Amino acid sequence: MTSTGIRPLTGTVALVAGGTRGGGRGIAVALGAAGATVYVTGRSGAVGRSGLDRPETIEETAEQVTAAGGLGIPVRTDHSRPEEVRALVDRIAAEQDGQLDVLVNSVWGGDPLTDWEHPLWEQDLETGLRLIRQAVETHVITSRFALPLMVARKSGLVVEVTDGNTARYRGSFFYDLAKSAVIRLAVAQAAELKPHGVAAVAITPGFLRSEAVLEHFGVTETNWRDGAAQDPNFAHSETPAYLGRAVAALAADPQIMAKSGRALATWGLYEEYGFTDADGTQPDFAAHWAENLEEQYGPLGDPL
Repeated sequence: MTSTGIRPLTGTVALVAGGTRGGGRGIAVALGAAGATVYVTGRSGAVGRSGLDRPETIEETAEQVTAAGGLGIPVRTDHSRPEEVRALVDRIAAEQDGQLDVLVNSVWGGDPLTDWEHPLWEQDLETGLRLIRQAVETHVITSRFALPLMVARKSGLVVEVTDGNTARYRGSFFYDLAKSAVIRLAVAQAAELKPHGVAAVAITPGFLRSEAVLEHFGVTETNWRDGAAQDPNFAHSETPAYLGRAVAALAADPQIMAKSGRALATWGLYEEYGFTDADGTQPDFAAHWAENLEEQYGPLGDPL
């Protein structure tokens, strides 16, 4: 919502694929706060958990969307299964008269599949390929079925959620391949969608303070700063709401086509759109990197 109380996305229909937790949840709730109707999808629902076996559910996210001022609609969907995604999009088309304005591809679930210790030739091949199927193929499948709704209306925005907006190596072969490929998905979709007036971008948060990351540091959102004792960089982290507000700002931008095909970041967008994190701060992880980490690790990299 803006400072004037206007919800700029009232009347907007969004699909957040992978909206159960983390960045996906933050995006869904922020779109709701801006007035959107948000279909929240994922594998973890009231009837059962995904293979990650985490407690968050799509129903919880949908409730938060509605509480924020929008309308949250949970639909349990495995985005690796084309038939389930087709059914999801058919439902959206039927319930919303063919309208879909924002597609967010935030499916991930690759943390337990990522091997940070070994090079490619020492990794388990099937595990690595599963990561690619989970983190890249799901995005392709979802766009394949959802894009016709946007093309038909000659408007819309596709958001590909990634990690990092540079060509810098991300520390593990399959992880790097997945996150880099997601950026190329945005670039390729932008090229093909341009004649139809539909934009596509990739976006990355900085150091994301997700539910899993909070657990890793043994803290909650209430006392999260205590985690900086373990890693000073954690003091410069950001909540999923920050990423969500960035996406909501992009979705409300009438000039969004000018950004189509780009890999964006919260640390650049907050300066342009003026949004803040949940606590009113404006984290800038790129600035923190340049001041504190660049000498040791080299430049973060040029935006793609």
